[in-house]
Amino acid sequence: MAQFRINYLGCGSATPTLRHLPSCQVVDFRDNLFMIDCGECAQLSVRRQRLKFTRLNHIFISHLHGDHCLGLPGFISTLALTGKDGGEIVIHTFKEGMEIFRRMLGFFCKEMPFDIRYDIIDPKATSVLIDNDALTVTSFPLYHRIPCCGFMFAEKPKLRHLRGDMVRFHNVPVKEYRAIKEGSPYVTPDGRTIANELLTTPADPSVSYAYCSDTVYDERVAKSVEGVHTLYHEATYTSEYADKAHGRGHSTAAEAARIARLAGTRQLVLGHFSKRYTDEAGHLEEAQAIFPDTIIASEGMKLNLL
Repeated sequence: MAQFRINYLGCGSATPTLRHLPSCQVVDFRDNLFMIDCGECAQLSVRRQRLKFTRLNHIFISHLHGDHCLGLPGFISTLALTGKDGGEIVIHTFKEGMEIFRRMLGFFCKEMPFDIRYDIIDPKATSVLIDNDALTVTSFPLYHRIPCCGFMFAEKPKLRHLRGDMVRFHNVPVKEYRAIKEGSPYVTPDGRTIANELLTTPADPSVSYAYCSDTVYDERVAKSVEGVHTLYHEATYTSEYADKAHGRGHSTAAEAARIARLAGTRQLVLGHFSKRYTDEAGHLEEAQAIFPDTIIASEGMKLNLL
């Protein structure tokens, strides 16, 4: 079972090409699947990567340009025909997106064996979209030609590890294990306090993933993703086309690297490449000159964060 894995389904921009599909990723967190954007051919990419349709319950739409959401009706239609029976799919989108998708899905997907629920995102605010015992998903503003947001998937702090030898030595009852893992000391029946540090070892580190698609260079983005473990940031162009990038609300590879450096991330993943490029060697060279721990996303790539 994957603990925290990013599956890259589409890494291109604007239109599908023979090299790249439009934006789509699936976060696999402890075998629960979360789709980020839904470009065309998403359902085929899910099959190619052997992801389980039935494990997917949330779809996050960053903005309402076609290369990020035109695949949604086809994906939902396929989902309805491939064994997902009952439950619900939550589509996280803007109010305008809800109105558009309701009409589209109402026409093309009239009979579905599961419910569709819409969670409305405010693109100008930082908002918690999911908060459970293990994971928090947050949206934050990006700076594109139209309202756009990014998403942060942050693993909750983990429990400390019990030291079996010390737990047995102090005759700690099983009912106290949870509290000790959470950091509490143990008080013996005769009133002695056993420090937590004697009973446990540190918890495994928690990791996080931020998705920043379609945005001009803006240091507010770095602030929103500060300290993230792995950052995906669009790099539609290299610096020779900086004017074109800025005019269209996009970033260059160098600008993505500067955001990663400012944010203090450990790893940068570049994506959303313009169709004008025959490879992304220039993107990688440009970004690594500023932020060495940079990699290039590609369709079919699986990135384990743990």
